[in-house]
Amino acid sequence: MADNAPIQTPEWTAQEQLAEKMVPLLGTLYRENNVVTSIYGRSLVHQGVIDIIKAHRYARRVENQPLSVETTYPLVEAMVGMDLGAATVDLAKLARKHKDSGQDVQAFLDAEFADVKGKSGEGLGETQDVVLYGFGRIGRLLARILLSHAGGGSKLRLRAVVVRKNTEDDLIKRASLLRRDSIHGPFDGTIVVDEERNVITANGTEIQVIYSSDPTTVDYTRYGIQDALVIDNTGRWRDVEGLNQHLQATGTKKVLLTAPGKGEMKNIVFGVNSDEITDQDTIVSAASCTTNGITPVLKVVNDEYGVQYGHVETVHAFTNDQNLTDNFHKGARRGRAAGLNMVLTETGAAKAVAKALPELKGKLSGNAIRVPTPDVSMAIINLSLEKATSVEELNARLQRESLTGELRGQIGYVDSPEVVSTDFVGSDRAGVVDGLATLVNNEGKNAILYVWYDNEYGYSHQVVRVVEKMAGQDVPAFPTA
Repeated sequence: MADNAPIQTPEWTAQEQLAEKMVPLLGTLYRENNVVTSIYGRSLVHQGVIDIIKAHRYARRVENQPLSVETTYPLVEAMVGMDLGAATVDLAKLARKHKDSGQDVQAFLDAEFADVKGKSGEGLGETQDVVLYGFGRIGRLLARILLSHAGGGSKLRLRAVVVRKNTEDDLIKRASLLRRDSIHGPFDGTIVVDEERNVITANGTEIQVIYSSDPTTVDYTRYGIQDALVIDNTGRWRDVEGLNQHLQATGTKKVLLTAPGKGEMKNIVFGVNSDEITDQDTIVSAASCTTNGITPVLKVVNDEYGVQYGHVETVHAFTNDQNLTDNFHKGARRGRAAGLNMVLTETGAAKAVAKALPELKGKLSGNAIRVPTPDVSMAIINLSLEKATSVEELNARLQRESLTGELRGQIGYVDSPEVVSTDFVGSDRAGVVDGLATLVNNEGKNAILYVWYDNEYGYSHQVVRVVEKMAGQDVPAFPTA
């Protein structure tokens, strides 16, 4: 074989060359026009050449063949020249609609984007200051996500983190934990620490670190922060009275709790009941990771087949609430070594579903088993259905939802025979249905679903989606129906 013989197939080389040209175009749309692009829910923002090709290949589940970069590139190239306003664009759907239209690219796009053409990134509205109250596992992942959105396409701006000072080198330790993560890997970018000003600068964004143990005494306006939306990820207060302390601080406007809220507080699972959020809501809960993982799937199944009753068993990664070695714990069983034991414990997630999906009130029971893995959990959902189905029909319905349904941002679907929990670390979906594990018994009236969820990262993405809704971020989605 000659030394200069091609290693890659011509088809791959062509895809790679176009994807390389597409990267800066997608970046321009994002940074200059606030246009967020995706392929069937898979974001193309900040993605490299291989990720773009993989996203196109993902479309085979709808097209029965990979979506070609040659098909989407002319659309992206033309969009850059249209000076678009803020929008979300699903390139796979746009390409399909363009093909069906029979029009040339520019004529089709002129009609499709008529409402945002020439608006030069307008549509997001005023930026929203965001404060993270607490900087633990969820807090740091929220910071990573918010920082990744800082370049465009989002009105959220991370301005500050509030924590209690533990040591003299507290700031250095906080920055180090943001920079390095044993589960989710290194921070994608640069971090600089200014100890004199108590500021962490991450990818050019200055984050003020405020030390306080009393939320009522913080004056955010001292740092130029106005009408902040505070995300409380400490779990210290879970009712309106406790969380209202944040609103007594100077410079705050709204509060989001990253835990199940008590009392009459709205518990929001984005995509399911997020339309219930109004401008008047000042304190809202984003529910729990498990509630977010199962509720979207339950909604689809209930809408399609009707749920008579069911049981949810969660196989959950251990958390900081447990002990590394056997020691006293106020909760039953959680005092036993987390890394050595499966620990049977309680979960309120099944009952909490009813706060987001009232039609299932009183129909679900639940329990949890904490297992010796640090991240990614699984929910086993055992349902008695009103309408009979089959494994093939049920899986097809959930797969379709994951690709083109209204809950495609929340529900994922996988049918690989080799996947295990670590394959879902970093998944931004609330839950991912494992199609090969689906069971249907009792003449089609009993369905058992297995749903994976990254209880840290997937949940954090749901939280950010709720924050965007509370901030009034509502941009048009294309293609239109």
